[in-house]
Amino acid sequence: MKIGILGAGNIGGTMAYTVSNMEEAECYAVGSRSLEKAKSFADKYNIKKAYGSYEELVKDPEVELIYIATPHSEHYANAKLCLENGKHVLCEKAFTANAAQAEEIISLAESKGLLITEAIWTRYLPMRWVLQEIIDSGTIGEVTSLTANLGYILNEVKRMVDPNLAGGALLDLGVYPINFASMIFGDDIERVTSDCVKTETGVDGQNTIIITYKGGKVAVLHSNMLAVTDRYGIINGSKGYIEFKNINNCEGIKVYGTDREVIKTFETPKQITGYEYEVLSAIKAIREGRTECPEMPHKETVRIMKLMDSLRQQWGVIYPFEKA
Repeated sequence: MKIGILGAGNIGGTMAYTVSNMEEAECYAVGSRSLEKAKSFADKYNIKKAYGSYEELVKDPEVELIYIATPHSEHYANAKLCLENGKHVLCEKAFTANAAQAEEIISLAESKGLLITEAIWTRYLPMRWVLQEIIDSGTIGEVTSLTANLGYILNEVKRMVDPNLAGGALLDLGVYPINFASMIFGDDIERVTSDCVKTETGVDGQNTIIITYKGGKVAVLHSNMLAVTDRYGIINGSKGYIEFKNINNCEGIKVYGTDREVIKTFETPKQITGYEYEVLSAIKAIREGRTECPEMPHKETVRIMKLMDSLRQQWGVIYPFEKA
């Protein structure tokens, strides 16, 4: 399948490298707002076509699937442009800036019979299913709580602190702990409490979220763009606990018993970058005539966008383009 990359930044480069090492796909074209940047990107990753505008990219009849790799604030407009030109879409997380945008884009894709899916790679990685099998096996007994965190020093990256670009820790980093909890505990939420520390620009620099589920399960989540964190996910049960190393791209799983001794270990399979799994899922879904990928259904994307909307509302973090 011929893939186009919309946005010639670092994350677009990771995808270009990934696809260039896959047999199932070809990185065929790239679109940037600068022709010079697009050509440089194309040369680096051996891409056939380089376009100096997104409009030119989406009008290329050879391109079947477009990966959107722009800031969160641009996802809505970029996805709409792709869909209106008949292109399937793999859109980088966070899917959009808010739930209203997500619902509109998904509705447009479904009306046109086109695939659109959120490229939150942790939903597609094999270790996600390994973790679920461990929990389902009962090895650690009844699961009652989990913690998950993700932190990188990103406050000097312009888009991360710019409210006009939907900056802040939540949409870029917090989406991962939230999805981690969702994959394990589902969506039967009783209440959510949270707090954040804002940057000088008014976006969240770090945040803590406590989600209490019906039945008594609790998830304590943290994301931080001001510090390095261990990135661990810990799932606690009545017979032991699971240590999930790096919730952003699992580097291995350890299972502990009641005496905190290691009883099982699971290694991560060799991968190109990890992005290949979301690409493979998108290709499979397109070939099957689907408008969504089973790993990240539309309803789950919208639900999590609504949750993040509610968190930002609690914190008073409203992006300029959201104001009436």
